Parts: sequence; structure tokens; C-alpha cells
Amino acid sequence: MRLLLSVTDAREARVAVEAGVDIVDVKNPAEGSLGAPVPRVIERVRAVVPPERPVSAAIGDLPNLPGTAALAALGAARSGAAYVKVGLWGTSTTDEAVAVLRTVREAVDGGAVVIAGAYADAERVPGGSLPPGAVVAAARRASVGGCLLDTALKDGRGLFEWLAPEALTALVAEGHAAGLEMALAGALRAEDLSVVRTTGADIAGVRSAACRDGRRTAPLDAGRIGRLRAGCAP
Repeated sequence: MRLLLSVTDAREARVAVEAGVDIVDVKNPAEGSLGAPVPRVIERVRAVVPPERPVSAAIGDLPNLPGTAALAALGAARSGAAYVKVGLWGTSTTDEAVAVLRTVREAVDGGAVVIAGAYADAERVPGGSLPPGAVVAAARRASVGGCLLDTALKDGRGLFEWLAPEALTALVAEGHAAGLEMALAGALRAEDLSVVRTTGADIAGVRSAACRDGRRTAPLDAGRIGRLRAGCAP
């Protein structure tokens, strides 16, 4: 299982690279769970990450506006992101999610792998969001590359407070059967990673657990990152 670490700038990206993370993810936590960074931040992160190591980028907790999503995705891909994570915040049905994802896929035109981002706590999203159990079907119909299950509200309640390991295992298996990469995130701690591994997930995404005092706004801590990497190993 690979470790994805979310960073906010090139300085943090250097820490992540030196600590050996597998995927350096760029996002702006000030704009939400999958908050979008500006293009120059993605470019600067890409410049300090070795070419063989993928950079991913979040493009926002998005409304049901396919054109807006497509423009954001194209900007992220052209700025160097190999993975583009689409937060399906404002889509409450599978058909709406498919429309957003398909438009994004067509916009990047093979320049990046599109990841459909759903929220384990979708019931807490104002106005409703795509149920987590529907994300694989939406991703498959839109012919994108993978799925991410995260938490929408960052209040300390993690992924496993909303979905049991058995439910996550079933979703991961469904995704793999459809040829999708499957990532899990949402206030994951080092001690959670053995459970994440048992679900069969390809990627574990972290931020808070890699920070000095466990707060997502604190500086990254190389020792914590090392423990997270160890937790991803079989």
C-alpha cells in the first residue's frame, strides 16, 4: 500500500520527499477537505519532487458545475499533477457525479488520472452529497481512474467513525473489479493503517497524522511520517 501525504507548499513537499512518501499531494486545507491550491503552488511542488514520484492535486469540494470542474482539472494537470482529485461535494446523485467526472476526464484528455472523491460523512454535507457507496459506480460510468473516500468535515472524526472496515473492504473490492485505483483517507492515524491495509486499498492518504502535534495546520514531522510509512508496509 502506498502512502500519500498532503502538503501545502514546496517546503513541505521537500520534507515529504526526504521522508520517502510515495505520492506528494497538493491541497489547500483553508478551502475545505479537498481544497484547491493555486496553479503556481502545484508547479513549485512538482519542481522539487523527483520526476519518477507522482504529484497529485485536489481541485476542490466542488458544486455540481461540470465546466467549472473541468477548468480546475485542466489547470492542475497542466501545472504538473499526475492525479487530479475531484471532490463530489455538490452532486447528490450518481448521474450528476458522472456528468462532472466525465467532463473532467475529457478536459484533461489523458494528461492526468482523474480520481472521484466521495465523503464517508456525506450526510453532513449541506444540501447532500454523493453517498460513498455510489462512488465506484459513478467512477466506472465516467471511465475515470480511481476513487477516494475521505471525510468532508475535519473535526477529528475519522473515516472509521462513518464506515466500518467491512464496508470499506467491499467498496475497495468493487472498485478493483471495475479496474479502479482505490484510496482511503480521513483523519487516519498510524495505528489505523494496518486496518486500511486489510481493506485492500491501494493508497492511504494522510495529513494530520504527519504533523508535529497531530493538527493539520502544524509543521510536518519526519518521525511521524516514518511511522506512517512503516504502517503501510505489509
